[in-house]
Amino acid sequence: MAELNYQEEGRKVLTAFYGTLSALKLYPLENDTVQQALDELHAVVSRIVEADGMAEVRVVGDFFFLNETRLRLDLSNFATFGSFARALQDHGIGAVEVHPGIQRSEWAPFVSMLLRPAGSEDPFEQFLERFAGAPVEHIDLRPEKDVAEPQQDEEALTAAKRTYAQSVQVARDVLGDVRLGKAVNVRKVKRAVQGIVDQVLSSENSMVTMTTLRDFDEYTFTHCVNVCIFSVVIGQRLGLDKLQLYELGLGALFHDIGKQRIDYDIINKPGGLTDEEWAQLKEHTTEGLLVLFGMHGFADVPYRQMLMAYEHHMKVDLTGYPTNKRERSPTLFSRIVAVADAFDAGTSVRSYQYQPWPPDAVLKEMRDNPKRGFDRLLVKALITATGVYPIGTLVILDTHELAVVSEVNSNPDLLHRPKVRVISDPMGVPLAEPLTLDLARNDPATGGPVRSIIKTTDPQKYGIRVSDYLT
Repeated sequence: MAELNYQEEGRKVLTAFYGTLSALKLYPLENDTVQQALDELHAVVSRIVEADGMAEVRVVGDFFFLNETRLRLDLSNFATFGSFARALQDHGIGAVEVHPGIQRSEWAPFVSMLLRPAGSEDPFEQFLERFAGAPVEHIDLRPEKDVAEPQQDEEALTAAKRTYAQSVQVARDVLGDVRLGKAVNVRKVKRAVQGIVDQVLSSENSMVTMTTLRDFDEYTFTHCVNVCIFSVVIGQRLGLDKLQLYELGLGALFHDIGKQRIDYDIINKPGGLTDEEWAQLKEHTTEGLLVLFGMHGFADVPYRQMLMAYEHHMKVDLTGYPTNKRERSPTLFSRIVAVADAFDAGTSVRSYQYQPWPPDAVLKEMRDNPKRGFDRLLVKALITATGVYPIGTLVILDTHELAVVSEVNSNPDLLHRPKVRVISDPMGVPLAEPLTLDLARNDPATGGPVRSIIKTTDPQKYGIRVSDYLT
């Protein structure tokens, strides 16, 4: 039998468990939908048991493991599979072990028991008592207390993923409400921004890692959240206090809200815009100011946020838009959002940009080309956070191995030597497990770096999704 792809097989197992739970919750056992779900669950788990001699699904917090391999989940399936994790955790179950000889008939009683209310005292022991009387012979269970806890960096990463997923959902709700002319739940937005600020302050690296979870179909919403994250990161570098970071983050999340008042076809048009379309698009800054001015739910009129929406496309020399009849200077917060907005937009796939720039090239252009009109000091502040090679950059090492930048070097003199995860050998063959390397370390034998970065490259060229190696 061919070697298993644990990431792919693990997602199939979780999908099958989730599908069976959902089907049994809605329909009786004899229903065709339930029977198909049971067929799929039995088939996918049996395949792993046959290959490995057993199949173990372990849940630790929001992490899933299949036979010791931690599964990498994106935003959509992270939220979906959470219900399966909760079903296990409600009963105090930390791991499900499936052994050779498993019969299809064993799945329905086990999954049905997961759907029953958990006991209030020692739920695992109460579950085991019921489980002992069920016709299930090839499934064993372990309690939560007996499964290993994730490392601290993994805990930070899963907390960041939860915050990020919730924030993207809030952005989706808010922008949808504005486009439909409905009232916005400002309280929910405030909670989302507070979560982002708290997460950046407690684990900046994990939150910046979340910005690599770019999804073309979700660009509008993830872009708002990414701009919020990068703005807060820059603000932190400038020494802003927590309240100021919250004010900044709130405006950053709302910075493009005026686009919901612009024709959808113009916003998502592939290729260039006509002069008339471009003139309409530029109105989104003014529209954003007006939307925020009329929004209810703020204790005071959100003047700072209104200015960020209005000014984030003004260049430092005011050659951007909107045009100004009087002399003025964009506020600090607006200039921060402009930098964050440009960096995320330049490194993302959009309807009119199918090939984004490498992150390091975007930063260099923003810093060195005065025609771009960014505050160079703020660009440098972003570089101190992202490094010369931001998290998620695909690089080619001097050994010709491919690697993904996973962590920025905290030493400002070594920003060009980050931590990376090597994902292929020199011939381009993917590694079964990525190798983590700190490029700031020197080889004791030579006194030189263990590896060096030759250049960056485009993940799409190799069919690589960098977030798979980071989250």
